[in-house]
Amino acid sequence: MSTQSRIGAIGEYYDNLLTVDATIRGVSVPQQAASLLCAKLQERATLIMTRLKYLAAKRGVTSEALWLEILKGNYQELTDEEMQAIDTLEAWQA
Repeated sequence: MSTQSRIGAIGEYYDNLLTVDATIRGVSVPQQAASLLCAKLQERATLIMTRLKYLAAKRGVTSEALWLEILKGNYQELTDEEMQAIDTLEAWQA
């Protein structure tokens, strides 16, 4: 399933850089923006998964379960009460 992401304005300077980059590569600005975003996400994939594992451990769920909750739009930050109830983060350290 493919979704179209919505990204806010990037500012005049970065918009100009993107336009020049896309033109030099011979692709459209949206194609180049998507390519650059995918490259950056690939670069950060390990960090993102580490952060996901940490947040899942805090909630006492698997990273797979938290992944699905995020994709479904059900992610919420822990309340102060929920944070106080956490006894361990051993699952994150494993």
